This record gives sequence, C-alpha cells and structure tokens, in this order.
Amino acid sequence: MAFFFKNDESKALYIQLYEYLKLEIKSGRLKVGEKLPSIRTLAFELKVSKQTIDSAYQQLLAEGYVESRPRSGLFVLPMEEISQTITTPSSPTITTNDKSKILVDFYYGAIDKTKFPLKTWKRCISDALESSLNEVYFYGDRQGDIILREEIRKYVSKARGIQCSTEQIFICSGTQQSIQLIAQLLELHNHQVAIENPGYSEVCSVLKKYQCQVTPISLEEDGISIEELQKSKAKAVYVTPSHQFPLGMVLPINKRLKLLTWAKEHSSFIVEDDYDSEFRYIGQPIPSLKSLDESDRVIYCGTFSKNFLPAARCSYIILPESLVSKGKNTIEQSSQSCSPIIQRALAIFMREGFFEKHVRRMKVTYQAKHKALLEAINKQIGENGEIIGQRAGLHILLNLKSRRTEEIIQQASDKGICIYSPSQHWFENENVPYIMLGFGGLTEQQIIDGIKVIGTLCKGESELIK
Repeated sequence: MAFFFKNDESKALYIQLYEYLKLEIKSGRLKVGEKLPSIRTLAFELKVSKQTIDSAYQQLLAEGYVESRPRSGLFVLPMEEISQTITTPSSPTITTNDKSKILVDFYYGAIDKTKFPLKTWKRCISDALESSLNEVYFYGDRQGDIILREEIRKYVSKARGIQCSTEQIFICSGTQQSIQLIAQLLELHNHQVAIENPGYSEVCSVLKKYQCQVTPISLEEDGISIEELQKSKAKAVYVTPSHQFPLGMVLPINKRLKLLTWAKEHSSFIVEDDYDSEFRYIGQPIPSLKSLDESDRVIYCGTFSKNFLPAARCSYIILPESLVSKGKNTIEQSSQSCSPIIQRALAIFMREGFFEKHVRRMKVTYQAKHKALLEAINKQIGENGEIIGQRAGLHILLNLKSRRTEEIIQQASDKGICIYSPSQHWFENENVPYIMLGFGGLTEQQIIDGIKVIGTLCKGESELIK
C-alpha cells in the first residue's frame, strides 16, 4: 500500500495525513475492510514520527472513518457506518452543503473564536518550544507532561474540590481516547457497561468498538435511575452528573450518594464525565462526584475542548489511587497521543494564570449568549416551544411541540439556518421531538436572527396543525 501526499507547510503533518486518508476512504481507493498500516510501518515509510501517524489515526477513529479491532489494528468502515458514527451531531434531512448559504449554524461543539487569547497562546507555544528538547521535541511522557499534570492537579482542587496527586492524572487526546483507555484499564471487553439513555453517543460507539455490552439506563427527572442500575450487572457506569448530556439535568446529592454506594457494594466503577462544568448560569457550581468519593471508585474525565480550545485535542483522566499502577502498565505499550508541545504550552498558559482568566471571561460571554437565546425563544416561539436543560452548558434542547421536527429542520436549512436533531443520543433511536441548539460559536445577533426564522416556521407549523 503506497501513500503519497504533498507536504503543505501551512498545515501540521498529521492534519495533512488525516485529510489525505479521509479522501482515500471517501473515494473508495482505500477499500471497505482494508487494514491500515501499523503506526511503526507507516512512520518508517513516510519518514515522519510515530506521533504524527498516531494523531492522524486517532482523528480518523474519532470521526468514524475507521474502527479499531482489539489486537488487530485499524480497518476502513463502509460509508453507511461512517455516516452513523461521525462525531458531528447532524440531521439526515439537511441538504445545505454550500457553506456560503449558511447564515446561522447552531452546531453544538463550537466555541467563540473571537474571544480566544491568540497572542498569549502563541507566546506560550513559543515558550514551550524553548523548553527542554527531550521533553517537548520527542514523543513525551506516556502519562503526560508532568508540569501540565501538576497544573491540572491544582486546578481541579480549586475548581472541582478534587484532591489527587499528579501520579493519578493521565493525559489523553480527547474524551473518546480517554474512554478507550479506561475500557482497556478496567478490562471492560465483553462486560456490561451502563450508560445514561439518552447519553453521549460517541462514548457508546467507543465502548461498542471495544466489544463492551452497553446497557442503557433510563433517566428520571433528576438523572439516572439508580433502581434500574442496581438491577444491571454493570462493571462500570458512565455518567455526566454535573450537566447531563444531552438533557441538561443535574444529579442531586442524594442520588450521587446512592450512586457511590452502588459502586462500592458491587465493586464497580463510575466514570464521571465533567465536560463543561465551568459554564453554569443558575445557582452555585455543583461539586464533582469525584470530590465525594470515599471508596476510590470514581474515574474522573476532564477536557479542554469546551473551556479552552477543541483543536488542542487535550483531555485527562484522574484515576483512583488503586488503579494508578495498572494505568501505568496499560499505557506502557502506547505512545502519548497528545502533542508534547501543546501540553507544555497549556501548562505554561495555566501556570501563569491565563487559563482561569480565560474561563472567567468565557463564562461571562456564554452567559450573555445563553440569556439572548432564552429571551429570543420566549419572544419568537413562546408557547410553541419548551426549553430543556437551560441551567448550564453551551447547548439547550428545544421541544417544538410538533410531530414534524425533521421537516422544520429541513425548512430551516433551506433558509440558511442549521439546526440539529439529537436523536443519535437515544439508544432506541425513537422519534425524538427535540432540536439541539448549540450557541457557543454564534454572536448574540446571530442567535436572535436564527431563532426568529425558527419561530416563523413554528408558527406556520402550528397553523397547519390547527
């Protein structure tokens, strides 16, 4: 298998390779079921680092172009599977492909790029490049940059009430890679793993690829059903207790304690995904589940995608002390997937106080956008819509109280307004009456303009129903 791609100095090598392989898969030149070369083999063939190949492969894996088979490697998926597993939330009815026609895109996962401290970040990268060559110019510590782990330790202690050591912290390249590492560490292959229903579909995809027996657990008004969980034989449960994804409820303290008791009594583990806890707009910050853990049963997952920059591809897990040694053994055969240069730059960014300053600034920014969104919905849609999950985060769900949600999604798309169905996050893939509205990457005026169009469509829909 030969690979040819031009070296474009304006793009990172791994991005160039990822884009090349994606095109080869889409064109059919890389056949369905074909195995990609090993990282070592391709690195030798292209005369690039193994880190470059691994980063490109991880991106293909994250977007569903390939699947990982235990002890076998990466294999190309058929296009119909790619459309189901790709990580951007979308509706199959949207046909607007010309980006010039998109006026407002309520895509969940976007951040406000205009507020990003680019000059400061460039300086931090420059400082990182002047660090020890052995630490940032090669493959890096398998567990992650020690300075970054120390900054994370201090941050989670202050912001999330978590007391841990740097040895408990493992750096990964995104939530999906974090879950993959946890699945290996807990040896979840062929075991039951409970997950909220609805829940984060990308996590479900990773668990299924690792051949876990994924067990959906229903949600009640205040979060996951503990009674239903107790009836399962789950070796682990994945939860989003501080801001349930996608419905947005917060797990109350009594249920948190019951969840911890379940883990202790069943010798199971809780995987806590704390993906956007910084952005809470009503009430006080919610303590992390990990901070309440007295039995060493919670694995904490954090990410810099929402509070900093998705392109950094940096996440982390905090293991119980009892799993640290096993965690080190698990990563012994793999290289660090997050760029050592990015890790060191992020460590400098945090150490000098820029990170907390940035988070405070973004919370104010997103709170203003959140307010504009709710006010626009109340004004333009009113009784035709019910807002769900409005207390925190960078998205809400909206129940348009219509059986023709997909048609409204398409009609909005025709007018240049992109809205999305969250149905992929429901395990039964039932008829979900909601639309998902992400607002992080929009201006307040774009939010208002977009909701005005949706409101017009809803009023027209209401007239048809009458």
